[in-house]
Amino acid sequence: MRVLLALLLSSAAFASETMRIAVGPDSSKVVLEGDALRVGADSDEASYEPFSAAKVTLSLAAGKLQVEGAPSPSPALRFRSGEDGAGIIQVNGVRVRGDVVVLFGKTQLAAVNVLPLEDYLVGVLGSEMPKSFPPEALKAQAVAARTYALNKKLEQYGQPYHLGSSVISQVYKGLDVEDPRTREAVESTRGQVMTFQLQPIEAYFHASCGGRTETGLDALGRDLPYLQAVDCPCGRLATSHWTLNLKPADLKPLGAAKGGAIKVQGRSSTGRARRVEVGTRSMDAVTFRERIGYMKLKSLNFEIEKSRDGWTLEGSGFGHGAGMCQWGARVYAEKGWDYRKILQHYYPGTELQTLYE
Repeated sequence: MRVLLALLLSSAAFASETMRIAVGPDSSKVVLEGDALRVGADSDEASYEPFSAAKVTLSLAAGKLQVEGAPSPSPALRFRSGEDGAGIIQVNGVRVRGDVVVLFGKTQLAAVNVLPLEDYLVGVLGSEMPKSFPPEALKAQAVAARTYALNKKLEQYGQPYHLGSSVISQVYKGLDVEDPRTREAVESTRGQVMTFQLQPIEAYFHASCGGRTETGLDALGRDLPYLQAVDCPCGRLATSHWTLNLKPADLKPLGAAKGGAIKVQGRSSTGRARRVEVGTRSMDAVTFRERIGYMKLKSLNFEIEKSRDGWTLEGSGFGHGAGMCQWGARVYAEKGWDYRKILQHYYPGTELQTLYE
């Protein structure tokens, strides 16, 4: 990775660096729409020919790419809108800037949005953080998202795409979430990334930690020196606290027999659950949360009490808890912290570097 980063840093073209983002899950059909569609090979140097319609359906047959039911001359096709490629393309209902490549993924078709890194970040910022947050919090999020994206791009070097568009990567909803406030946050921090030992860090973030962030090791299995547990003011916010009622039927798929118990078997240094006993079965707490549902069981920072018809979980925080807490960043920004101070608090020991302007 260090060699790749050195190449990027020495390149005058880094300022126009692009990202390749898989829009939505792989599927057997991809529908594209745009004015003055043009098509070419999946190459930055490709020449583009006008397409015959403003809408095109690409499908898969016998492992081969089909265009309107006819075999494609290439295993990957790249579409753009407008004579200069500056138009908007709608891919499976999502409006995006830049080009869209359709190719054969692991088992089905993947629709990959190819666009400048800074434009991608505007779509991420509008998806990951409320646009109403203070400017300094938005700037901190912009730098974290840029750093995370660049880290993953280097990690996925040579692959068909660098990131997905869901919460598993960074949420990206394209043009529909763009806003003057989010674009200003991206433009005012243009080219800035956090580094550790000259490499872009794994800049994880989450909605709310509940009062103290989690270490990278305990939250994600990533023992990184800049992902340490730090205090956070979000624990004093009502939005950080939640209650979940579980009934025996909710736990049956997890191995809890009728009348079985549910309890925390072990906790991390910040008090988050590490292992949970469900009936006669013991499981990793991360697995427990996944099975219950990430939106229902918002974090692993919870206590359990028996209720009349099941169990009540009282908890705080939303997300894995590692890295920057978005609601905490909001509180710090409202207290007058700038984005640099916010980032240094949540990613101790890192440096803020400007790779391009």
